[in-house]
Formats: sequence, structure tokens, C-alpha cells
Amino acid sequence: MSQPQSAASHAKMVPMYHYVTFALVFIPTVYFLYRAVTAFSMQTLMTALLGVGVILATLFARLFALGAQDRVIRLEERLRLARVLPAEMQGGIEAISTSILIGLRFAPDDELEDLVRRVQAGELMDRKAIKMAVKNWRADHQRI
Repeated sequence: MSQPQSAASHAKMVPMYHYVTFALVFIPTVYFLYRAVTAFSMQTLMTALLGVGVILATLFARLFALGAQDRVIRLEERLRLARVLPAEMQGGIEAISTSILIGLRFAPDDELEDLVRRVQAGELMDRKAIKMAVKNWRADHQRI
């Protein structure tokens, strides 16, 4: 079973990606760049460019996956808001940004209306402030 989540402990680190994979790509690329500068040739330059390309591909693959997850979270949270919020607040659901919805996903249903009112009043301006305002954390174990 996973550890309990909170605002301080919800970030997910995947050691094989964040430490091992990135090191396996980054360290050789630094060497390739060093060789391209100290022993310049077309071959060392091309190898260095390949290393930089692999780093960029690795980073963008991660960003694209996070972007897809953010879109799913936006959809899920809009559906949840439509189910939980009172009728007079329904019109404002589409105006809530993806970033705010990502913060709201950690709030249980019984805290959601108050948090949305605080967001709409301008009291809570970003996802970190929303996460800190959640009293009873609703864990998200699906995020990668």
C-alpha cells in the first residue's frame, strides 16, 4: 500500500526515470560535448548533437505525458464540479483554469464548494495555495 499523501508528500519520484535514466543520458552527453570541444571533428560534433537530441527527447516525452494527464485531470474535475457544486455555481466551471483544477483534485467533495468560492473570490490564486488549503487530503495514486 502507498504512503499517505499530503501537500508535502504528494509529488511522485520514479527513481528509474528521474535518477537512473536521466543520468544514463546526461553523463555521456556531457562527455560527448567535452570531446566535441577538445578534439573537434565532424564525428565528435555529430555524437554531441545526438546526445543533446536524446536529452531533449527524454524531457519532452515526460512533458507530453504530463500534459496528457493534465487534460484528463481537467476533464475529471470539471465532471466532479458539475456533480458536486450547487446550481448557482455551475456557470463558472468552464472559467476555472487547468492549473486550478489540478490543485482542486486533492480536495474531498465536502471541501470543494468552499475552495471553489475562495478561488472565484481571488483568495486562492494558484494550485499550491489550494493544496495548502485542503484539510482532508484526497490522494491521487494514479499520477505518473
